[in-house]
Amino acid sequence: MTEPTVSAALAAFRQSASPWLALPFFAEGAADIVAARVDERIAAGAQVLPAPGNIFAALALTPLPAVKVVILGQDPYPTPGDANGLAFSYVGSRRLPASLKVILAEVEPGKATRGDLTAWAHQGVLLLNSALTVEAGQAGAHLRFGWARLADEAVAAVSARAEPAVFLLWGAQARARAALIDRSRHGVLECGHPSPLNRARDFPGSDPFGRANAWLAEHGSAPIAWRLL
Repeated sequence: MTEPTVSAALAAFRQSASPWLALPFFAEGAADIVAARVDERIAAGAQVLPAPGNIFAALALTPLPAVKVVILGQDPYPTPGDANGLAFSYVGSRRLPASLKVILAEVEPGKATRGDLTAWAHQGVLLLNSALTVEAGQAGAHLRFGWARLADEAVAAVSARAEPAVFLLWGAQARARAALIDRSRHGVLECGHPSPLNRARDFPGSDPFGRANAWLAEHGSAPIAWRLL
């Protein structure tokens, strides 16, 4: 049986005619180069996550014209079955990851029992990782494979629109992309990373979701229903 490839997933995404495909990352061939590099790892026996059908889920579920909020992550969870292609989203069967528990505590303290963030994506929340793939048991394995160009271009594309959006930048890597955002048209809410390893602990109590909804309301957009039902 042939191992599913990222190149095949990319070809399928191209068939969707997504507005994101106009990004230079896709239009100028960088996506093909990255996909081929990941496919080399698959051919070498690496287990690449998430499943190929979910690699471009963030872009597929939240088209560029629909984006109201942008949340940037690092890379997918490296345990098989945990990631579904959306930053911070968790569909595993064990306890929620520590960072996700901290995030969801800002939505409804003490109530988080599930971590699938697909409902956010459907409402216009772009949940995009800096790397769309990872290898099982090796967090960060593909951070230098070229995926970061896609994250940069996606942020810049949202910033270039006339429609206002709000960017939630958590931690140093996400905050480094603040320079790509036109603050005269868009909201930028920065704070520390939600990881419990963040010694500054400047994420808990920052109320990113309440502040984002307030910003959206001020700019004529309906709020996001952040609570996961």
